[in-house]
Amino acid sequence: MIKVGIIGATGYAGGELVRILMGHKDAEIVWYGSRSYVDQKYADVYRNMFQIVDAKCMDDNMDELAEQVDVIFTATPQGLCASLINEEILSKTKIIDLSADFRLKDVKVYEEWYKIEHKAPQYIDEAVYGLCEINRDKVKDARIVANPGCYTTCSILTAYPLAKEGLIDMSTLIIDAKSGTSGAGRGAKLPNLYCEVNENIKAYGVATHRHTPEIEEQLGYAAGEKVVLNFTPHLVPMNRGILATEYAKLTKKVTYEEVKAIYDKYYADEKFVRVLEKDQCPETKWVEGSNYVDIGFKIDERTGRIIMMGAIDNLVKGAAGQAVQNMNLLFGLPESEGLELVPMFP
Repeated sequence: MIKVGIIGATGYAGGELVRILMGHKDAEIVWYGSRSYVDQKYADVYRNMFQIVDAKCMDDNMDELAEQVDVIFTATPQGLCASLINEEILSKTKIIDLSADFRLKDVKVYEEWYKIEHKAPQYIDEAVYGLCEINRDKVKDARIVANPGCYTTCSILTAYPLAKEGLIDMSTLIIDAKSGTSGAGRGAKLPNLYCEVNENIKAYGVATHRHTPEIEEQLGYAAGEKVVLNFTPHLVPMNRGILATEYAKLTKKVTYEEVKAIYDKYYADEKFVRVLEKDQCPETKWVEGSNYVDIGFKIDERTGRIIMMGAIDNLVKGAAGQAVQNMNLLFGLPESEGLELVPMFP
């Protein structure tokens, strides 16, 4: 049995980790960390856990936690994991960090976009970017896994095969993405109040969103070139889900069948990536509550462009589900263990 500790267990991603791990036959949560709710019953914070979780919330003492668990999930704001991690901790346990602290390989880029000093740059090169469908072999031997962001997971997987095969001109790539409000976290913020969000859709972080360099870096590795792109996120009045619509110029004339064959080359054997049939477009409703990524595309022969579309649940494949997928890889378990979650409808 894998003993699990969660720091940030009372945020949305942390709560989703708890929900998923409750159904994992090889994992046991022994530490529900929460700086805001220390000594309060976890089930009082999340009433859906009444008579399911009896434990109280504990603090974020990672040194003590490392003595008790095999893996620590840090579902925390940027900067916390890097400020707590050290060699002694890494000698005792594995870390799966759901923040951005170890996603970017250039510390200057991290500090420029996140506006904070990185407290553990010595571990950046060692950390493995935990996008399982691309890096699973590296994840298996990692001590630190940098769990990808939600927008980035959807955006990267949607374009990755075509970037890898050189089928799209990366200098023309534009990503337009929409997210439900849970992507903004559980903290009280004026722009996320019901009256601000309901019956409204708005762009935010235009040309400045922090997931931009993460998408650029990973698609740059795929394409074998430096990638600079436009990424514009939007907030929509729903709880969960991300839809990314991506536009790029094709580098040559291709048919639907040729593009579909490329997606199948990379994803035909991937449990959690579903490439849709011709003329089907992904919808967030059909992945809600699951670890699936739905991908579709349409060739626009008139403009010589391709429109790529992807949909995920931002709290599952975009956060907690992917983190559990990474845990399974770390401990040699079937990758889908605990993640056989059928999308919810309605």
